[in-house]
Amino acid sequence: MAQKMVQDKVVVVTGAGGGIGRDMALALAAAGAKVVVNDIGTSTTGEGQDAGPAQKVVEEIRAAGGQAVANMDSVAEAAAAGRIVQCALDHFGRIDGVVNNAGILRDRFFHKMSLDEWDAVVKVHLYGSYYMARAAANHFKEQESGAFVHMTSTSGLIGNFGQANYSAAKLGLVALSKSIALDMQKFNVRSNCIAPFAWSRMIGSIPTDTPEQQARVAKIQQMTPNKIAPLAVYLLSDAAKDVNAQVFAVRNNEIFLMSQPRPVRSVHRSEGWTPEFIAEHGMPALKSSFVPMERSGDVFSWDPV
Repeated sequence: MAQKMVQDKVVVVTGAGGGIGRDMALALAAAGAKVVVNDIGTSTTGEGQDAGPAQKVVEEIRAAGGQAVANMDSVAEAAAAGRIVQCALDHFGRIDGVVNNAGILRDRFFHKMSLDEWDAVVKVHLYGSYYMARAAANHFKEQESGAFVHMTSTSGLIGNFGQANYSAAKLGLVALSKSIALDMQKFNVRSNCIAPFAWSRMIGSIPTDTPEQQARVAKIQQMTPNKIAPLAVYLLSDAAKDVNAQVFAVRNNEIFLMSQPRPVRSVHRSEGWTPEFIAEHGMPALKSSFVPMERSGDVFSWDPV
C-alpha cells in the first residue's frame, strides 16, 4: 500500500468539533495522521460548553480505522493551550503539526462594539493561535521539524462590515505566521495561512433579512468545508517542505495565492515635503494607485465554480 501523505504525523486541530475543523481532522486521519480533536463545544459566540462535538469526530475517525483523541481545553488561555499540546504528547508521544482553526464571532459595527466583544474574539483567534504555536514551538525546535497552518480570513486581508474584532485578529494572524516562519525556518519549521471560503456555523450568523443577503448566503452554502481540507493536509505534509510564510485562499474548487503588502507607488521630492506640497503634488500623484474601499465580496465577486 502506498505511503499516506501525513502517515504517523501527530496533528492538533483546534475548533475541530464541526465545520472546517471537523473536515480537516477527518481528512488528516484518512491521510494517516494521529489527530488531537480539540473543541470546547461552545456556540459560535463562545457560550456554553459540550464535550459532544469533539468526541463525535473522534468516533467518526476511529470508525474509519484512524487514530484520534478528543480534547476540550480552551485555546484562549496559555495554560490550557499547553494542555492541548501535552495531550498530543501523552497519547501519541510527539507533535508534528498544529492547525489553528478555533474561532468565535461577535459581529458588531465598530462604533457599537463593546470591550468584551473586542476582547473575546481577539483572545480566541489571535491570542489562541499564539498560545498554541508557542506551546508547540519548543517541541518543533528540538525535533527540527513541524508545521503550522493558521486559518485567516478575507475579512482581515480585504475587509468586511461589522467585523473589526475578527478582521484585526485575522490580519494579525498573518503577521504572526510570517514571524514564526522567519524565526523558525532554521529548525525546518514552517508556518502558512489559509483563508477559507466555506459555509460554517460562524457564517451561519450572517443576517438574511434582504433578498440580496439571502442570495449571498445561498452562494456561500455551496462552498462546503471539505474543499478546504486537502490544502491543509498538503501543507502539513513533507511534500510541502518548500512552502513557507505564504497566504492561500480556498474558494470551492479554486486555490489562490494571496498577495502580501508591498510598496505600490512612491513620490519623491529632493527638498523634502511640506504638508502643503503633499496636498498639492504628493497625494494627487499617489491617488490613482489608492487601494479601493472594497469588501471581500467586491473582490471575490464571481460565483464559486
